[in-house]
Amino acid sequence: MRVRELTPDSLADSPAGERIPAPVPPWESRRVTAALVALLALVLAGSALVAIGLGSASVPPADTARFLWASLTGGTVSAEDATRYQIIWQIRTPRVLLAAVVGAGLSVVGAVVQTLVRNSLADPYILGVSSGASVGAVAVTLLGALSGLGIYAVSAGAFLGALVATALVYAVAYRRMGVTPLRLVLTGVALAFGFQAVMSVLIYFAPNTEATSTILFWSMGSFGGATWGSLPVVAAISVAGGVLLFRYGRTLDVMSLGDEAAAGLGVDTAGMRRSMFAITAVMTGAMVAVSGTIGFVGLIIPHITRILVGAAHTRLLLIAPFIGAILAVWVDLLARTVVAPRELPLGAVTALIGVPVFIFLMRRKSYVFGGA
Repeated sequence: MRVRELTPDSLADSPAGERIPAPVPPWESRRVTAALVALLALVLAGSALVAIGLGSASVPPADTARFLWASLTGGTVSAEDATRYQIIWQIRTPRVLLAAVVGAGLSVVGAVVQTLVRNSLADPYILGVSSGASVGAVAVTLLGALSGLGIYAVSAGAFLGALVATALVYAVAYRRMGVTPLRLVLTGVALAFGFQAVMSVLIYFAPNTEATSTILFWSMGSFGGATWGSLPVVAAISVAGGVLLFRYGRTLDVMSLGDEAAAGLGVDTAGMRRSMFAITAVMTGAMVAVSGTIGFVGLIIPHITRILVGAAHTRLLLIAPFIGAILAVWVDLLARTVVAPRELPLGAVTALIGVPVFIFLMRRKSYVFGGA
């Protein structure tokens, strides 16, 4: 009989009082997981095709597919389709792909951070990453720093700000005996308020209101700045980081049992926590740098995924990216079409969706946060 992986939701008491792995339900088999991944991949591809075609100037799905195929294969389009082709390939395609990458990355980081700090309310921004990125972006915009990088100056400033914020949080929380999850969370929350205060002061003394509006909109999230130049970098960082975190899946299962239990099973919790926090910080910094702060995706997607496939991280970190990517693609579509030609901040849309979902999860008697 095959047994379930060692996870909080897979342990059962034996008649002798010992804890042994429970049998794996049939819906959690590898075959079913592979089928679910294939289904979600198809849904994501269909969602991306629809999102690329819709907007203030809608393009039928057949024409959208034809334009994409021409771009990928080096084909040609007629002169009368040139404008629509440019809209599809140069503007919407990188934006939709960025939404998918960021949604997937935030979901992975959220699931890992919730385990590392053992807090079901944790999200990718809990260690002050987003606040530090905001300070970096504001400083670049208002003070003219990194101007040599041109259009990438704001993103570079945000990325550097995120890394500096993470390093500062870790340095303040560090003690000789290591870093405890509770100390990390408290330090991150406290310093996040400090970073927000710095950003508020910078914005208050901004020389013009246009820069202030741009920063405020950026801090609430947007994929409007997506380009073919910036997409490969964040995609490479997110994919590489996601693969590394997925390889730590079984270790995360053990760490979710608690530091003492994990140490008893031979896991260096301090070293693993340090390594995984470094990976998640780089991933979050890269995503915040190109999209701003997008709330609730990294918070609710891990919980929804646990309901579907359980708490084992080898499945959680495989399914959550697809669900997060699908959600981000549709949220971005809503943000740019509901009040077109104006655009809603992504953070506002995700909050309007995330709050009811989160309340529903809290009131769902069969679900315990952190495990199915």
